[in-house]
Amino acid sequence: MTAKGMWTLKVSSKHVLLSLVLLVTGFILALSYELAREQIVQSSPGDDRQWHYEDELRNKIILEQTVNRSLEEELRGYQTQVREMEEKIAEVDELTELRTTNLLDDVERLRKIVGAVQVKGPGIEISLSDSSYIPEGENPNNYIVHEQHVQKVVDELLVAGAEAIAINGYRISHQSYIQCIGPVIMVDGNQSYAPFTISAIGDPDILGKSITFPGGVHDQLINDEIVVKLDTKESIELAPYLAERG
Repeated sequence: MTAKGMWTLKVSSKHVLLSLVLLVTGFILALSYELAREQIVQSSPGDDRQWHYEDELRNKIILEQTVNRSLEEELRGYQTQVREMEEKIAEVDELTELRTTNLLDDVERLRKIVGAVQVKGPGIEISLSDSSYIPEGENPNNYIVHEQHVQKVVDELLVAGAEAIAINGYRISHQSYIQCIGPVIMVDGNQSYAPFTISAIGDPDILGKSITFPGGVHDQLINDEIVVKLDTKESIELAPYLAERG
């Protein structure tokens, strides 16, 4: 074989080997491409589903957040209503307590007025005495204490807010009656003789002024020749009306 033939054979061998290498390389590349394509094809649906799942999850979270904000606003509204109701209830309770207190005070005051309970407190005592001097030839009845004199004092004390009143120790009530039989005054059937002491529990200053104001009961009694004496007392105790009746 000539040198030219040998060179040609070597060249052909190199071509065959190169062709074989290129063929294998091409096959590997083709196989890799196909595998990659199949993997992409196979993985795409899963990725797409994952994306949709994550998108739905995000939408649900957004929706829940929106609902939560709405519920929070609704809750704050209810809390405001509850506070307003609590304030109204507190006002009603306060008003009810005030009315109850006032009612109890009124009941207690009425019980004192009607003489149902024992009463103790500051007040005044007014003593009414017959005149010590009767001019000669004058009618003695014009110089003694009569029921109208006692009644005037009692009425004035009640108007001034006296809580309880007694005449010579006899507690009177809203139904009491005073009668005059000569020198004797009957208080609910109990005989009393002059001097007549009218005891009244209440504000001493108010009660005293109600009797002594100019032109009032005190002046009227003096004009009727009645001896009037007024004393302020730090404490006066009067038993219940029914206890005295018993």
